[in-house]
Amino acid sequence: MVLASGAGSNLQALIDAVDNGRLDAEIVAVIVNRRSAFAQERAASNNIATEFIGLRPYLDDHGDPGEARRRYDADLAETVLGHRPDLVVLAGWMHLFTMGFLSSFGGRVINLHPALPGEFPGPNAIDDAWHAHLTDGLDRTGVMVHLVPDEGVDNGPVLATEVVPITLDDDRESLEARIHAVEHDLLVRAVADYLEGL
Repeated sequence: MVLASGAGSNLQALIDAVDNGRLDAEIVAVIVNRRSAFAQERAASNNIATEFIGLRPYLDDHGDPGEARRRYDADLAETVLGHRPDLVVLAGWMHLFTMGFLSSFGGRVINLHPALPGEFPGPNAIDDAWHAHLTDGLDRTGVMVHLVPDEGVDNGPVLATEVVPITLDDDRESLEARIHAVEHDLLVRAVADYLEGL
């Protein structure tokens, strides 16, 4: 099961890896939380069930944003559990889960993050690394895949990492492109290793 919020390039990497035999798995469904997420089209064009489940109706129904998130997470967990996945992969999923979701999966949720462990948590990791390069001379960043056991932000137990150098001829766009290339490979390897251990 894959959850995505955006273009779905990491979803595509997983689809391609399944198709070419690099990943012995089935993507049982894809859920997106943004109507504009191109990940839906990637899933549909590969005959993978897809569903949009957005947070906005929950926010509209509840005055308390915290309660809205908890209700959303609980309902989303119920939907995901209906597919009986061995693993839930967050591939560009832009929503921080509460335990209302995570407690249903017992360590079977993994996340991809474009930074090394302990560095640049949150949604702006690439921008943060680029800023650190410009201001402090940072000469490398990276990618990690980690478990999501609790509500911490990008700090769960690490499954895989890879360093991405920041070169003198990089600009923001070239760095992002190389980070994405590493993401696509590292995510596939981490998912394959995790599933082999089941």
